Amino acid sequence: MAERSDRCFWVFNALVSTAAVGFLGWLLIVRQGGGIAADLSFMPGVNASLNAIAAPLLAAGFDAIRNGRREFHKRLMVSAFAASAVFLVGYVLYHFAHGDTQYQGEGTIRIVYFAILISHIVLAAAVPFLAGVTLYRAWRGEFAKHRRIAKWTWPIWMYVSVTGVVIYIM
Repeated sequence: MAERSDRCFWVFNALVSTAAVGFLGWLLIVRQGGGIAADLSFMPGVNASLNAIAAPLLAAGFDAIRNGRREFHKRLMVSAFAASAVFLVGYVLYHFAHGDTQYQGEGTIRIVYFAILISHIVLAAAVPFLAGVTLYRAWRGEFAKHRRIAKWTWPIWMYVSVTGVVIYIM
């Protein structure tokens, strides 16, 4: 039964992660213009706030597990996952309604912005899959596997959360 459950999780996680990244790619690269006439101009601020919430939750979760506070770590990481999941929904809705946003900066700051943005996008594409696997391993009680993947997931997820706020500010 456990093997079947694992297979179902891997398929589900791969499908959801791929669908999310693929749909965002279609929204931002292929499709032109907005999709609905709703004013969601407030959403970038909300989304930046969700990233700003996820980052300290991730930092506190890291600190909690380093200090042996497993239950607190669990609550913090599930909260960070929830903040990131709500962010993803808001991000998709905003870009579905409004399309792409063009950066207006010029000169050196434009180069810095795009360097941060490109690294953010590449790593953000991995977060749904990595976070899903990491949480699944913990939920299953497979803590050795959880720790191995968390060593990759945590810094990537933290970087994406922090740079999401930096991109919004820029």
